[in-house]
Amino acid sequence: MKKLIYSSLAAAMLLFSSCEKDFLDAQPTDAVSEAAVFSTTKNAWAAINGIHRTMFVRYDSQGQPGQGGVMIMSDMLGEDLVMTAAGNGWFNSMYKWLIHRNANAGDVRFVYRFYYKIIANANMIINNIDNAEGPDADKKAIKGQALAYRGWAHHQLVQLFAERYDKSKGSNDQLGVPVLTVNTVEGQPRASVEEVYAQVNADLTEALNLLTDSRNAKSHFNAEVVEGLKARVALTMQDWAAAAQFAHTARESYPLMSESAYLGGFNDVSNPEWMWGSAQIADQTTYFASFFAYMSLNFSSTNIRSNPKAINSKLYAKISDTDVRKQMWDPTPTAVKDGDNKTVGYDVNGYIIPSNFSAKAYMNRKFQADGNASSIGDVPYMRAAEMYLIEAEALARQGKDVEAMLVLTELMKARDAAYVPTALTGQALIDEIMIQRRIELWGEGFRFLDLKRTNSALDRTGANHSSTLTSDLFQIPAGDKQWQWLIPQDELNANKNPGMVQNPL
Repeated sequence: MKKLIYSSLAAAMLLFSSCEKDFLDAQPTDAVSEAAVFSTTKNAWAAINGIHRTMFVRYDSQGQPGQGGVMIMSDMLGEDLVMTAAGNGWFNSMYKWLIHRNANAGDVRFVYRFYYKIIANANMIINNIDNAEGPDADKKAIKGQALAYRGWAHHQLVQLFAERYDKSKGSNDQLGVPVLTVNTVEGQPRASVEEVYAQVNADLTEALNLLTDSRNAKSHFNAEVVEGLKARVALTMQDWAAAAQFAHTARESYPLMSESAYLGGFNDVSNPEWMWGSAQIADQTTYFASFFAYMSLNFSSTNIRSNPKAINSKLYAKISDTDVRKQMWDPTPTAVKDGDNKTVGYDVNGYIIPSNFSAKAYMNRKFQADGNASSIGDVPYMRAAEMYLIEAEALARQGKDVEAMLVLTELMKARDAAYVPTALTGQALIDEIMIQRRIELWGEGFRFLDLKRTNSALDRTGANHSSTLTSDLFQIPAGDKQWQWLIPQDELNANKNPGMVQNPL
């Protein structure tokens, strides 16, 4: 078995460093030999499937279920996801804004290495696939997906570990993250934020040129999903025209879901509105290392039973009573009694949870696991609704108020048949779009990044956040150093490049 020198980045390359027997015995896999991968396009497809699977497998702890874990952590740092109890401790310190500012924290190490693991393995594919035996069409599709992963992962890293991109600065020469296009055990410097975004855009543009709209599954990339990624990147760069254009094109083939589908549990990648998501196979369950083990209302984990996740009460109050999304949360779950007046469960807006579960005000029923004993569920990474919201926001920020309102209205009519558009303009329209974005994308991992990219302050005041659970952490000013995650100490210890330095402490 091949061995590599240990460093935070070199260790990330271990995805392909298993033996060939492992590759032959189990597909899909996230551990195949480099020689086997690049002999044929058939084997390279298995490597791509391995990267897809890394998106939802367990890492160092059960609170690190791949991208789903990062999504939870990101929303824990916002104001819209509310912890209702300490539960059994998972994510409590993240909620208090402590973990991401601790260079020795396991979760900080996980997030950093998770994305560089994807980058390192994408590099192996990108830099070797042209020599594989197989159809050219397969080579293009494989390379395109690897480029999309590399661009997406670098974008995730730079949003978390660096200062935000600020178009008004001109050149964003603030420290970003190392850019890896060739795998090496030599320590790399932190590239500037501008340089990271240049690489992200280059990768996504090349991926878009290689991919078509067809694909094997929604866990895979196609051209439309890459257009969605380009819309996200343009939005963070305040390139409003590009954001609106890419978002519009990306969403065209994905109809907004029906109201009944909206109540279906947000757990099925076959939903026509889902553009990209995990496709978890039942016999590959990750048990307690699952997005649904912390965010659902029904999986019988200690965390869910004692600490159901809730919505910010101030945000909930902004949802119209005729909006289907109002049913995603219940401000007053009611006890269900049997004939002897004994409580046998709780009704959470039509969903009955067992009596041994805690019923908390404003708890969510948006996310539903496969069952009380199963944490299986597909995780949404991109939906058409997000593209509507990007397009509307980008149009509004260009002063195209009428066009923005038309896009927002199309989304809102799908969520609320009684919705009546109002003549909002300017900042009032932007504010309304951002409110709808908060409601629509609740729990899907966007809020911390939205606050950061818009240079907004964290404000949890006046809502249902507990001072005990937050340690009185209710406000963080915009632009504060705490908006940057610290670089893991393991990386600083292993990477001796003088250009690898820590963020402000």
